[in-house]
Amino acid sequence: MTRVSRLCATTALAFAAFTSAPLAATVLYDNGPIVNSDGLSVMTPQENSIGFGSSITLNIALADDFTVTGRNWTIGSIDFYAYQTLANGFTFTQADWQVVRGTDVSTASVVASGLTSVTNNGLIGYRVQHGAQGGRTRAIYRLNADMADFSLAAGSYFLIWKLAGTAASGPFVPPVLSTSAGNGFQRVNGGTFVGASDQSTGQRKDFPFTINAAATPAIPEPATWAMMIGGFAFSGAALRRQRAADVVFA
Repeated sequence: MTRVSRLCATTALAFAAFTSAPLAATVLYDNGPIVNSDGLSVMTPQENSIGFGSSITLNIALADDFTVTGRNWTIGSIDFYAYQTLANGFTFTQADWQVVRGTDVSTASVVASGLTSVTNNGLIGYRVQHGAQGGRTRAIYRLNADMADFSLAAGSYFLIWKLAGTAASGPFVPPVLSTSAGNGFQRVNGGTFVGASDQSTGQRKDFPFTINAAATPAIPEPATWAMMIGGFAFSGAALRRQRAADVVFA
């Protein structure tokens, strides 16, 4: 391999490393937390609502609020969190979602929506009852819905969603781990949204979801930039010398 060829190959490798760099995404909003440091979503001794239905098949929807502050958000994907009792692994297939703008979920206007396939973004932990924290029948997964990018201006919004899975139960969504009153809602069979509360304690619940910014190309490290620029410069100079040599010794 000639010196020129080696320089061109080096430059090509640097450029390939840059263009093939993974896309970087940023979390814009996280409505969690979902599990504790042991990876468990533990019910209190007084609670009896293990999970809340969110089902495309049964037409059961959940909703929770969020606020866009500062400059516009450009959203590329949303993570949902759910389990299907006794399911053997990841069983989820779709998310039917809407983003609505307003302070009242029942009258807010739709600004974005879709029926989006979901992929497995990891096992988060397990939903367990207080007296049975060794239970592993309700595995909570992160469901990633990667949709066409859309933007939201500053303001108040709700996310509304229904999920689909291949297992027999649910899908069910565990509430956010919190002792304070939440602002989650549930709607059954297209009816009116009502506050989602534990059946025993009456405590209002929040539901977990994560809103992710549209991915942007990762910025290469300074050393990579230097390799690319230097490679292009040396390659150009070497090629010019090679052309001159060809003319002299033709």
